[in-house]
Parts: sequence; structure tokens; C-alpha cells
Amino acid sequence: MKIEDVRAKTPDELVSELTKLKKEQFNLRFQQATGQLENTARVRQVRKDIAKIKTILAEKSKAQTGAA
Repeated sequence: MKIEDVRAKTPDELVSELTKLKKEQFNLRFQQATGQLENTARVRQVRKDIAKIKTILAEKSKAQTGAA
């Protein structure tokens, strides 16, 4: 997920994407704990995508409250 793609989305889309990624992160952690995880790099990528979305949501929220 590129940062430009994240910035182009609306806050509602970002929240739904964040929820989806958190569910995936949970499933990946579960797979890792049971020894079924094949793509270990995906754990790190999901974590970074979650951080990107949270950062952009915070920026948008701050811009909205600052403009009001």
C-alpha cells in the first residue's frame, strides 16, 4: 500500500481498511503461533500499513479540527 493511495481515501474508507488490516494481523499472529504462517514478511507489511493509515487519519483529523 502506497502512501499516495492512503491519502486519496476518505476517512470512512480508511477506518474500514484499518479494521480489515487489524483482522488480518490477528489471523497472521494466530498462524504464526500455531506454526502455519508461510509468508512471515506479511506480518511486518501489515503492521506498517496499519501505521500509515493511523498517521493519515490523525493528519486528517487534525486538519479538520484546525480548519474549524
